Amino acid sequence: MGFYTYKATFAAASKIPRRPPMKKLTAAEMHRKTLDEFRQTAKLPLVVVLENVRSMNNVGSVFRTADAFLISKIYLCGITPTPPHREITKTALGATESVDWAYENDAITLAQNLKLQGYTCLGIEQTHGAILFNNFEIQKDTQYALFFGNEVDGISEELLTQMDGCIEIPQSGTKHSLNISVAAGVVMYGFYEGLNIK
Repeated sequence: MGFYTYKATFAAASKIPRRPPMKKLTAAEMHRKTLDEFRQTAKLPLVVVLENVRSMNNVGSVFRTADAFLISKIYLCGITPTPPHREITKTALGATESVDWAYENDAITLAQNLKLQGYTCLGIEQTHGAILFNNFEIQKDTQYALFFGNEVDGISEELLTQMDGCIEIPQSGTKHSLNISVAAGVVMYGFYEGLNIK
């Protein structure tokens, strides 16, 4: 770059208006809902099902994300730990009190019952025929149940037979594997945007 070109570029850049210094929002400025306000807020037509998720930290993280994105309910199935527990509370940060949840021993029976209630059951899993999440069209007039599986084994083969379809999160790295709480966050946010309840 020549001197005059550099000088012109610097002069143009110096005309960009300066931003005010970045400052973190206070709790009051975030307009956080109280527990009562949250309970009265309309929720997404969306439930989340955890099948045999072992880690209490992962369970707590899913609760916290479900609170953020107005998920209607979380179902904890099989060996998935349930509140109250210190390790769940540590990552949930109180979301076990705001998000509706229930324990169901058998995820297969739960899937069958949810379908009878009009839910479309979707496994978040890498399968033959899975739809990449960026290609999945969310229907605003549809109730969805999102199923997430064990940290190592994923969704059981038996439960997969009950799914109406599967969604795969596109990835470009070497692992092709995301932590359950990360995957849940990606998908819940996508449905929060797609179902457009703000």
